[in-house]
Amino acid sequence: MSVQNVLNLIKEKNIEWVDFRFVGLSGKAQHISLPATEVDEDTFVNGVAFDGSSIPGFRGIEQSDMVMMPDTETAYVDPFTAHPTLIIMSNIHTPEGERYDRDPRSIAQKAEEYLQTTGVGTTAFFAPESEFFIFDDVRFENGMNKSYFEVDSEEAGWNTGRKEEGGNLGYKVPVKGGYVPVAPMDSQQDIRSEMCNKLAEAGLRIERHHHEVATAGQAEINFRFDTLTKTADNLLKYKYIVANTAREYGKVATFMPKPLFGDNGSGMHVHMSIFDGSEPLFYEKGAYANLSEMAINYIGGILYHAPALIALTNPSTNSFKRLVPGYEAPVNLVFSKGNRSAAVRIPIAAVTPKGCRIEFRTPDSTANPYLAFAAMLMAGLDGIKKKIDPRALGYGPFDTNIYEMSDSEKAEIRSVPGTLDEALDALAADSDFLIEGGVFTQDFIDNYIELKRGEAKAVAIRIHPHEYNLYFDC
Repeated sequence: MSVQNVLNLIKEKNIEWVDFRFVGLSGKAQHISLPATEVDEDTFVNGVAFDGSSIPGFRGIEQSDMVMMPDTETAYVDPFTAHPTLIIMSNIHTPEGERYDRDPRSIAQKAEEYLQTTGVGTTAFFAPESEFFIFDDVRFENGMNKSYFEVDSEEAGWNTGRKEEGGNLGYKVPVKGGYVPVAPMDSQQDIRSEMCNKLAEAGLRIERHHHEVATAGQAEINFRFDTLTKTADNLLKYKYIVANTAREYGKVATFMPKPLFGDNGSGMHVHMSIFDGSEPLFYEKGAYANLSEMAINYIGGILYHAPALIALTNPSTNSFKRLVPGYEAPVNLVFSKGNRSAAVRIPIAAVTPKGCRIEFRTPDSTANPYLAFAAMLMAGLDGIKKKIDPRALGYGPFDTNIYEMSDSEKAEIRSVPGTLDEALDALAADSDFLIEGGVFTQDFIDNYIELKRGEAKAVAIRIHPHEYNLYFDC
């Protein structure tokens, strides 16, 4: 979409405000709104100024001036604002006009540019399956003398005996019993359909939606794959629309990986493939799972670099509450066709040559999608470049249920890091593949590790309620 087309859209839709957005290291969208009357061609040339020092890990106070450079291809009408508003994503530049090395969206674009210099292919496609919960009530508090959280859902399995509903109507979703039941067990069909309608109006191609495995309103909506940066843009749009539609219904949506103890968490399984023009490069008929040797090497790169990669794809302390055995969590660093207990799965049902892809099941939605997708691509490309063979390294294929293997058999399988600190240690020790081609910089990685270690320490030094169960009467 050209600048002129955006200006025409502002007139056609009677837009009153233009909302310019960017993404910090956390992956959360930030925004500044300008009156539509103040937006003209110069806005797209000169950009929109903001204070970079107020964004954690972004910029020092002595160099706080930054500039948002709008990307006209991302424009869409906000479906929630009372005053007609146009949303536009932006890249971050320095006041001197240079692309900022700590801007996640720019890093994603540099990863796509690097792919084209390698001669491997022209385009990488990504498709995330981002799961979430829809709760009726969320409460939490952390202080000197108290620390707790409490969530509730009318469909939760723990509410079979609740009387406050004006007559309990039953049909509660059991723990681990929520995968694709029909109504009245699935009480959230309409809210998910409304989310999908708004997403479609905002430009996403919706493929399906359904209730997920966990109790208390776990859901999944799948949208169509796209190129790396566009998919990251779409994921931010997805999370924004899901959260605000839930709010319109008087509910709250969260993409937190593990909001409930004792049931499945929410992942973000990421499907990936590489094309050369219109030719799919991951397909080879008759090979294992119909995967080409290039795809096998790409998997090798993902699994070899996984401990470091997970610092970017699972970047929260809560991520590692999900990555535990027994809850369909992909903790085993192996690959397999159709096997959901493996970190890398190759879908084999109803797959065409162009649909042939690999699925990395470990990530979750606390990841900054621009950083996570860029890092996955860089790991896969390193595997292709170095011809990393996951079979030779003992990463599979494993076509049996790994959770049912004996302890001695499982001892031979690498697992994901157990904590955020372990993942950050791995990233500090293995970051060269990210720096290749100048996609990430060492400054960015060092700064990212420092920021995330601060989060891990903030959690570690706080008193956990379960410690009272364990130690109060010691």
